[in-house]
Amino acid sequence: MTLNKALALATKTLASAEIEHPHIEAELLLCHILGISKAQLYSEPEKILSAAEINKLKDSLQHRLLRKPISYITKYCEFYGIELYVDQRVLIPRPETELLVEKALEFAHQRSPSENQFTIADIGTGSGAIAISLSLALPQAKVYATDISASALQVASINCQRHKVNGRVVLLQGNLLEPLPHPVDVIIANLPYIKDCELESLSPEIRDFEPGVALLGGEDGLDKIRQILDQIPGKIRPGACFLLEIGQEQDEAVTSLINKNFPQANVDLIPDLSGINRVVKAIL
Repeated sequence: MTLNKALALATKTLASAEIEHPHIEAELLLCHILGISKAQLYSEPEKILSAAEINKLKDSLQHRLLRKPISYITKYCEFYGIELYVDQRVLIPRPETELLVEKALEFAHQRSPSENQFTIADIGTGSGAIAISLSLALPQAKVYATDISASALQVASINCQRHKVNGRVVLLQGNLLEPLPHPVDVIIANLPYIKDCELESLSPEIRDFEPGVALLGGEDGLDKIRQILDQIPGKIRPGACFLLEIGQEQDEAVTSLINKNFPQANVDLIPDLSGINRVVKAIL
């Protein structure tokens, strides 16, 4: 089978299962299996695939038809311009979460342009996407990355090693802010915020493959957010910044919780590209 025919077959197979963007996913699968770039994919259309490569393609397609996310098949995800290893031990980083990184960097440059002694805590780090992105952008800063899941921290460690930030990103296992050794300048968190009752309505890619511990936030989706707000005293420096990703229509409830816990806080809501209030920023 030629590369050109393999691409056509993969696209047709994915399209028949109503996979969104079948051609793009077919490209990703073939590039992953063959270890080539997209440019190489189209520069050698008559290249013959080996029997082993054809079998790998068929196997990958079967996994995708079962709705396994393509990032878990390729063990690859892009976030904020960097490449990350991901598997089913961690949530797949979403593009909208990049907004947390942008706002953290804005605050860091305003608060401490030199970055010296600037400390950040990424809570519920998962793959380490946020912590690593911040460490690469702020090489003099100290970044703590916590997660309750030891297996998630194993994935984060792989990514820290890949991006050579081991000495600057400190991985800590524990519940939310509890493992932090001292107060920090920024707390940044993408916590589980999906209501338990909404699990069955999620796409099978999310419902059946991504870790529930990283998704579900209790009856109203706010359990972990309440917990982290209770833990903040003693873990954050005066005038520090708390950045939190939230779900659709959670903005009023979360703002109310922050104001109740920290009446002096200056709270802003930041919309994503779809106009949904996605990030809550609080100066405490």
